[in-house]
Order: sequence, then C-alpha cells, then structure tokens
Amino acid sequence: MQAIILAAGMGKRLGELTKDNTKCMIKVNGITLIDRVLKQLSNLHLNKIVLVIGYQGDKLKEYIGNSYQKTPIEYVHNPIYDKTNNIYSLYLAKDQLQQDDTILLESILNKVGYGMLDVETILEDILFDKLLNDPFPNLALVAKYESWMDGTVVRLDDDNNIASFIPQKAFKYSDTKYYYKTVNMYKFSKEFSCSNYVPFLEAYSKALGNNEYYEQVLRVITLLDRCEFKALPLDNEKWYEIDDIQDLDIAETIFSEGEIKLSKYQKRYGGYWRFPEMLDFCYLVNPYFPSSRMKDELKANFDILLTEYPSGMSVNSQLIAKYFGLKTEYVCAGNGAAELIKSIMENQKGKLGLIYPTFEEYPHRMHSDQLITFVPNNPDFTYTEKDLMDFFSDKELTTLCLINPDNPSGNFIPKKNIIKLILWCQKRNIQIIIDESFVDFADGYPNNTLLNNDLLEEFLNLIVIKSISKSYGVPGLRLGALATANTNMITMVRKDVSIWNINSFAEYYLQIFGKYESNYSTACYKFIAERNRFMEHLKEISFLRIIPSSANYFLCEITNKYTAKELSLKLLSEHNILIKDCSSKMSFEGKNYIRIAIRDQHDNNKLIKILNAL
Repeated sequence: MQAIILAAGMGKRLGELTKDNTKCMIKVNGITLIDRVLKQLSNLHLNKIVLVIGYQGDKLKEYIGNSYQKTPIEYVHNPIYDKTNNIYSLYLAKDQLQQDDTILLESILNKVGYGMLDVETILEDILFDKLLNDPFPNLALVAKYESWMDGTVVRLDDDNNIASFIPQKAFKYSDTKYYYKTVNMYKFSKEFSCSNYVPFLEAYSKALGNNEYYEQVLRVITLLDRCEFKALPLDNEKWYEIDDIQDLDIAETIFSEGEIKLSKYQKRYGGYWRFPEMLDFCYLVNPYFPSSRMKDELKANFDILLTEYPSGMSVNSQLIAKYFGLKTEYVCAGNGAAELIKSIMENQKGKLGLIYPTFEEYPHRMHSDQLITFVPNNPDFTYTEKDLMDFFSDKELTTLCLINPDNPSGNFIPKKNIIKLILWCQKRNIQIIIDESFVDFADGYPNNTLLNNDLLEEFLNLIVIKSISKSYGVPGLRLGALATANTNMITMVRKDVSIWNINSFAEYYLQIFGKYESNYSTACYKFIAERNRFMEHLKEISFLRIIPSSANYFLCEITNKYTAKELSLKLLSEHNILIKDCSSKMSFEGKNYIRIAIRDQHDNNKLIKILNAL
C-alpha cells in the first residue's frame, strides 16, 4: 500500500498565509497540515508516500526530506501548477498510481467525536483504519452534506454505490438531505488504477484538457454498467477542509481542546450554524416562534427582499409603532437591542445605577467611575423594587437601569411594582431604563409590558428597550425597539443610528407580524409550560441548584463534583453542548454559576439525560 498526496496548489484563497508557502504548510493550532497527515500515514507502515508538489515545492521538499519516520518519500513535480488543476497533478503521478494499492488524498483535517484526544491519533484509528479495513477495494470517503461544505457532491443508492455526481448546475438546495460530500480521501486498488482510472484519466485529460479536477474522472467511471467503485459514508467522524481564511478559523475552533476550545466558541458570539452538530444552550431565543407558516412567507419573498433596499428610519419607526401599538413619535427601531443600548449608554451623563450580575453590554458602554452598582445579598440574586429604592435612596443618580426579567438571574418585578419604582425615580428626577427583552416569558404574559402610550406619556423619565431578536425567536434578523415619550431622546437615537439600520428581511418581518400574533401568544404560553417542566427535571441533577426564573434561561449554582469551567468544558468536549460559564461575571465572587438556556422539549431532554449521566 502507498499514499499519494496532491500538494501542488497555491491556495490563493488563503491570501497572505500562502504568499510564501504552499497550502499544506498552513498551521492549525500550531501543527502544519502536512505534518498531521504524514504522521498518520507513517504509522500505517506504507511502502512509500508520493507527494505531487508545485508551488513552493522546493521549500516543501527541503522541509520534509526523503523520508518521514522511516517511510520513504517520493516527489513528483508539477511545473505548471499555476495553469492547471489537480487532474494534471494526478496525471503526472499516473505511473506511481499503477504501482501499488493507493490511498489518494489532499491536505485535509479530520477529527472524531468531541473527546480530549490527540487529533492525529483519532485520524489514524478511525478514518484511515475505516478506509483500509473495509473489504471493498475501491472507495471514496463521503460525509452527509452540511451547509458549510463546498465542492464535489454525490448521491448514493441503498448499497452505497455512487448513483451520480451532482454538477454545480444540477445542485438543488431542496435535495441536500440526499447529498454526500466527498472528503478528498480515496482508496484505489492497483487493478482499478491500471484497468479503469488511469486509462480514463488519460482520455479525459486529452479530450478536455488539464484545467479540471481528478474527481471528474470518477464521475465518468461511475456511469459504467459494472462500476467497481463505492462510497464509504462517515458516521460521527468529523473533518474539515481548509480553502480560505474563514475555513482556517473554523478548523482551529473545531480542533482546539480544553479551555482554548471553549474560549474560541464563546468569542464567536454566534454564527453557530457553521457547527451544525453543536447544541447551543448559551444564547437566548424563543424556541417556539416564528411559526412554520411565517417562515414560509419570508422564504416566498426572499428574492425581492434580497435585491431591494429596505426603507429608512421613518417607515421602520411606523412598523415598530404598529408592532407594539405605540405612537410613531415614541419609538425607534434598532439593529438588535444592542445597537439601541450602545446609543443610549454612550450618550448618558452623570451616574448610572445598575444591578449586578447583569447583561454587560450596559456597563461596558460607560466609564467605570460612572457606575453605582447594587448586588442582591442572597444566593438567588433576588430583589424587589423596595430593595432598589432603599439602596439608591442616598445615591446621586442620573439614570437607573433595570433588566426585567434580569439577566442572568431571571429575577422579575411585577408591573405594578415596577410602576412604583418608575414613580420613585420620577420624583427624584432620575431617568429609568427598563430592558424588558424577556418580559414575554414571565408569568402573566401579556400584561407585563410597559410598552403603552399612556404609561410612556405619564412617565417622561421612562425609556423601554426590548429585543425582538430574543423573545420572538429571530436573532438572525437583528431587531430591537426603544420607546419613550421623551421625543428629544427619540430624535437623538434616530440621528445616532444609520438610516438603513434595519435590513429588508427584518422590515418585512415587522410588516407581516400582525397576521401571526396569535401564534406568538401560543408560543409564549407553550414556552412557559416547558420552562416549568424543564426546571423540575433540572432540580433532580444532584450537583445543580436551580434558581427560579421568569426568563428563558436558568441561573444554576454548581454545588459539587465540578467547577463551572469544568462542567462547561466537559459538555463541550464530550457532548458538543455549549452553556454559559458565569463564574467570572462580576458579583459572583468566584462561585460556580452557569446559565442554561431553555430550548424545546427535545433538546432539553437531551441535556437532562447527559447531565444525569455525569
């Protein structure tokens, strides 16, 4: 058995990283791609490894030498690597291809599972062994198609024969559930190479030239009545192909370990659709809205929304006003609540009162010497309006900021009591910001909101912020609202944000929401029921103390067995589940707290099962 590695390409999409080096010299978490694969191949006791080199080939040859861990290395040079594709690289190695059974591959990354194991060992034990130990002599490794994948796609029959290669023109996103992506790793028998692949390779190259891909030859071969070539689907094995800078970033995230891996995921702040196997219990959305029909309506209008400009602030203010039943002059639409928080906070003067622990976007927008903080003196971080009035009574506040329900504690102050606090602030000439992004999850929905014209007009010191992204389950649209009868404040914020701060998809969502308002109400009640059920199951976990919540998450204290970091790492590395480690947040004083988002029943049950098994 031998291996042939195609490593002649320039890797142009990697930009500066391949300016002076071939693609296979790119490092992922400190290890070059070529070192990863050569180490694995050398452990297979092959007769030789053939490298087809081109761009910066002399550097690569000097780096590797004539052997790697006692396995002989042979080189084939592609002098026109910049004018040809990989079909020509393999054509140049056709003589070597016919000399022995062959593993054919490009520089790729492979990983299995989520354990704290060495990447190379996993690749050897699973992927190479899986390929070599399969009794069928001619195989292509394939993986179920996922959204991040690009390149050659095939369909299989029930016997894992490659039924068809899907050309780019025939690719249909509606059919992706049937597609498999080739993993750029093949096993060819000597007989297959001599009698099938090389003759077709020569004919194909002669007819269509050298600016093609070697997999096109396999496409032709699979059309034969007696094709001796099959696919070998991966199970849970993980792999990643690096073609550009973003691929490298994603690969370094996937293949990192321990605290580094956790940190890399957390610093992404979203975009977890790039990791479809990961279950996100960190970020906070409504799992039961929007409805399927609403999604269908958005999809049906995709083309026009993609190609048309959104409206400006005046129209989107009208839509927000209609959405919440408010006067247009009292509202401003935001690109998520975060945009509005930034605008409000960065224009604050004087002292700001905050309750810790908190959503840190608020204090991060202020100078630390402007902050006066209240920390509840109890293990559940609960507080009432009276607690706040007592604490801030002798403080010189300009603004008081309250998240209700609070994040991350889930503490909730009922509306009638919140009004007492607003009135107290009004008498002291204190502006009060109420962030009610999670208020629709509280018991008593829909009577908890402060988004009411009469209330806003009565209390000119009141500013209400609400995230539509979170409670309405559309974080990808980035929508938020700010409301106040202080029209000078509204004018300031509208001028501060971009005129096109809302995209067309978000605008259309606001436009059609009224038709689905009853679905939203049903979703909220369904969520509250699931939260109550989920909490009872979480209470059964021996090492967790669950703090009751009126939001769509639970703050939990880890009482034994693990630290917050240890549990977060264990869930991510072994089960691909992301939770929020809150232990480093201000006011937790080194105690072990985590925040667990509430998803739908299926996902919640999965987490419960895993936690019970720990």
